Amino acid sequence: MPLIISPEIAIPDDEFEWKFIRASGPGGQNVNKVSSAVQLRFLLPQNTSLPVAARNRLRRIAGQKINDDGTILISARSERSQEQNRREALDRLAELIRTAMIEPKIRKKTRPTKASKERRIDLKKRRGTTKQGRGTQRWD
Repeated sequence: MPLIISPEIAIPDDEFEWKFIRASGPGGQNVNKVSSAVQLRFLLPQNTSLPVAARNRLRRIAGQKINDDGTILISARSERSQEQNRREALDRLAELIRTAMIEPKIRKKTRPTKASKERRIDLKKRRGTTKQGRGTQRWD
């Protein structure tokens, strides 16, 4: 079943690699017997469903989750069942991809208005006279 990011974008299962390992934490004897922790590898170099710009942003925002070969590794081990950890890993990957899909707004340079410059100068003058009034008074 593909991972649906948005109505236009769905990532097929063949771009994921799953590895199941034993997890520490809650679970009693279950922890010693069942491989409930999940490692999800998203094969970013083989990905064709994401736009190129989004893939580049995803590489940048993945941080330590990305390996040298370009795959994104997400580990989930907080839940007791393998299925819940699997769902959590997919949710975290989907959220990371949704963040990468948002194109940052380009900042346009603006200049301060004449009125704002005048207000700034006026405030500076008032502040200066206030500070000057605090000094020692000379009576000549």
